[in-house]
Amino acid sequence: MLSASRSVRSLSRTAQLLLLNQFGVNLGFYLLIPYLATHLRENLHLSTGVIGAVIGARSLSQQGLTLFGGSAADRIGCRPVIIVGCALRTVGFAAFAFVDSLPGLFAATLVTGVAGAMFSPAARAYLAHESGDQRLRAFALLNVAGEAGALLGPLLGGVLLAVEFPAVAITAAAVFALLTTAQVVVLPARAPRPSGQSVLVDWRELSTNRRFLLFICATSGVFVLYSQLYLTLPLEASRVSGVDSTVAVLFIASTLVTLGLQIRVTNWCQRHWEPTTAIGVGLTLCGLAFAPLAVTGSLQPTAAGAHDRGTAAVLLSLPAVAPVIAATIVLTLGVAVAQPFVLDLAPAFGCSELTGTYLGAYAMAAGMAGAIGNTAVGYVTDLSIWLDMPWLPWLLLVGDGLACAVLIGVLRTREAFPPRDRS
Repeated sequence: MLSASRSVRSLSRTAQLLLLNQFGVNLGFYLLIPYLATHLRENLHLSTGVIGAVIGARSLSQQGLTLFGGSAADRIGCRPVIIVGCALRTVGFAAFAFVDSLPGLFAATLVTGVAGAMFSPAARAYLAHESGDQRLRAFALLNVAGEAGALLGPLLGGVLLAVEFPAVAITAAAVFALLTTAQVVVLPARAPRPSGQSVLVDWRELSTNRRFLLFICATSGVFVLYSQLYLTLPLEASRVSGVDSTVAVLFIASTLVTLGLQIRVTNWCQRHWEPTTAIGVGLTLCGLAFAPLAVTGSLQPTAAGAHDRGTAAVLLSLPAVAPVIAATIVLTLGVAVAQPFVLDLAPAFGCSELTGTYLGAYAMAAGMAGAIGNTAVGYVTDLSIWLDMPWLPWLLLVGDGLACAVLIGVLRTREAFPPRDRS
């Protein structure tokens, strides 16, 4: 934490403010999202496949539309795009408190995703421009700030879940309402630096950048695998423990790993490895994180009970949830290794005037992979129950991480990556 504090002080005040904004964004996000899958299954009685489709729709509408958010940030400025995105998420999260029909759920999750499609690439582009040659460190700190919010979010959500799920949704919406207001008042404007070309010309340049497209394919596994914190890992924790609130333990474990190790891991990797090596190692860790669950998933029976939500029940369930917690820790470590280098490299494939566009396009492609991956994993999970093959979805996830790591190695041998200063 001292290392993170020193790194934050080395950045400009505007960059520090963007880190604070990321904390608020993740506070509201993780207050609600970790409990959404359980709400859809236990309260609305949806199948795992449908749950995967609903959650995948958020990923698709968020990362799937970030190209538009990134291009808007390049052309009209990052600040207004960030503010509008936070306002939309206020509306989307509030809707989860009231809707119970499938069309209503899809509408709420789509609005929530569109909001992220606006503020996420805009905030990253703003930070990339503002941090200059400290971009890698800034992206690592962005991850730390987000995880700090993710530490408090599940804790608050777990407390509110003991009341009712609508209380969780309303509180999450209130966080984003406050965040929207605060950014209108405090966040300074930054003059845009458009490329001087039309949007379609910018997009054509991006879509014909073969090296960038291959980079997207090779690194999308980071997002597919990390999104399991919202789908298979919470469902497995609830299944083996019989306690819905154990979901909070997973997010606390993930957050503590990031807060304690992110800056040290990034600094060490930057000193000892090429960026592509760090990405490959991170992807390998992400994939291998799910390997133990392929074994324990077959050995651990589904817990009986009424899904008690008390603190004592959570503590008593920890031995049963230990394999899921271990998988979460290794997965988070893999993301900590890979993600800062992925975000640092992505805009390096294009010119500085298209930073938001490249970051948005990368997130769009990764989001599409995440949506397809979540839906596929959800239906494979349903199929594994029918076939009595509980190891099947975990084996699929292991294969995804290892295949992406191999592809990174192939692209590195072919010198398909832009050079980056390792200082």
